[in-house]
Order: sequence, then structure tokens, then C-alpha cells
Amino acid sequence: MVEVFMTETPAAPAMLDRGRGIALWHQIASAIERDIIRGHWTPGARLPTEATFTERFGVNRHTVRRAMESLEQRGMIRVEQGRGSFVAEDVLEYPLGSRTRFSENILRQKKEPQGRILGITTIAAEGAIAAALGLRRGRPVLRVERLGMANGTPIVIGTHHFPLPRFEAMPASLAQNASITVALAACGVRDYQRVRTRITARMPTADEATLLHQARIRPLILAEAINADAEGRPVDFTLSCYASGRVQIVVEGE
Repeated sequence: MVEVFMTETPAAPAMLDRGRGIALWHQIASAIERDIIRGHWTPGARLPTEATFTERFGVNRHTVRRAMESLEQRGMIRVEQGRGSFVAEDVLEYPLGSRTRFSENILRQKKEPQGRILGITTIAAEGAIAAALGLRRGRPVLRVERLGMANGTPIVIGTHHFPLPRFEAMPASLAQNASITVALAACGVRDYQRVRTRITARMPTADEATLLHQARIRPLILAEAINADAEGRPVDFTLSCYASGRVQIVVEGE
């Protein structure tokens, strides 16, 4: 991901009116928002540190932190633990339909799709996984965790489950190309359709927040999906966690 570093503050004096009865943190948030709207910091740009804003506005860090929390809650900025604060990027429209393909969705937004495999393991199918794939409990399935990105920015964590031994060649394909669609084709599934999607939401874990570069206080959009081949046999049960500040799910009809 290419990051834009803009640590300079606007030339205009940062004067706060301490007698108007308007909270200082609110005035600071409004001033930073005006600078963003005027284009001083572009989408994706890293904002100055809390210490820089503290000096600029002549307040303590708690007041600056309250202003930043307000901007984050309103979607103006995103805060990444250990990395700083960034101007929020444009929200992607992500269609979910019968033929949802990550790369196609991202390319449609005129952005470059990228993927990174986080882990591949073999587990026993239990509960929802066994039911979704039509397997007996305890049967082996391949679990693939993948991070999907657009222009280098994390968008979604997908946890895929494929029945074995049918997809035992998938790890070799993913080692060459992180595309799930390409890996399915390498295993003989050249086309597949989504037969069910369930959308919910929850707060992220610490690891999920780190991978998606988002704060723990911002929820994730969850999509639970079953994909089937041309014969209607389930080939993939996926649990996707979308960064809600960067993705807008669009449910498409047939």
C-alpha cells in the first residue's frame, strides 16, 4: 500500500474560542474536518500526530483524542493501532449476487485487486461447516484464510472451507496465485454460484482489527455464504469479515 505522509498543518492560525460555550474538542474536530474537506489532507493520507495537534491548538492530549474519536465515529478518519490516524477513503460498493467475484468487484470500482493467503489448514467439519457443505461431522475440510485488498488497502478477511479430498490440490494453486476463483478452476470447478448469503455484524477481534487496519470500536460486516458448482454440489463455505468503514454491501437480484 502506498501511503501519503502529510505532517504539515495548515498555515491558518488555529484559534479556539474559549468563551463561546462550545466544547474545545468539538471546535478542534470541526477545524480538522474543514481542512479535510478543503483538500489539505487527501483520502488515505496520514494525519499529524496527537502531539502535533496538541501543540497547534494549545490543549491537552485528552481533548485532541476526544476530537479524533468524534471524527472516527462519523467516518471522516480511520485510526490504526500503532500506525496513526488516516483520512477515510471513498467507500467501495461491493455487490453480492449469484456470481460474486472479488477481483471483478474491485476492478469495477477502478481499483487494483490483491490477495494474500494468511493460512491453510485441514480441520474436521463440525456444526455450521458440516451442514453448509453437506458433510458428515468430522469429515476433513481445507480451511483457507485470505486477506483481500483494493489498491493495497485491506477490505475483507475471507475464511473459506473446501471439502476434501476433492480440493486437495488447492494449496499448490494458491501458492502460485492467491485467487480463490483460479484455485477452484485448477481443481476442476470452472464456474460456481452463490446459493445463500447471510449478512450480520459484530465487533472485530484484536487480530481482525490489525489485519483490516481499523479500530476495535468500529464493527465488521459479516457475510456467511455457500457456493455451489454447476451440479449444485457445495464447494465452498465462506465467512467474510468486511471493513465497514470502507465497504458498502449491495445485494443484487437475479
